[in-house]
Amino acid sequence: MTTPSRDTLETFENPYPDRNYLIDTVCPEFTSLCPKTGHPDFGTLTISYVADQVCYELKSLKLYLQEFRNYGAFYERVTNTILDDLVAVTSPRWMKIEASFTPRGGIKTVVTVEHGTRPV
Repeated sequence: MTTPSRDTLETFENPYPDRNYLIDTVCPEFTSLCPKTGHPDFGTLTISYVADQVCYELKSLKLYLQEFRNYGAFYERVTNTILDDLVAVTSPRWMKIEASFTPRGGIKTVVTVEHGTRPV
């Protein structure tokens, strides 16, 4: 199994660094692997953030998230890893990730992680 790398993520300068504004990115085709069974886990990631000096570039985000397709980890680790990597690369004023995974065995799981205090 591979390990996703934050080095895949690229940024660009925030065009309005003096303004607090909310950026939402929805990724409805996220997949990772269950570490117990090796079966794919499917979910929708919603990434919300208030940028400081830089924003993440969407193509690099897509490539980064695709690295999770062969990564075996529980929902909680996956969601927290993505938050840690995005925060490390962008240093946002605030960021929240909601990972809503498709039900398996009649159980739906949503993991929400947050960094900082929302200024907007």
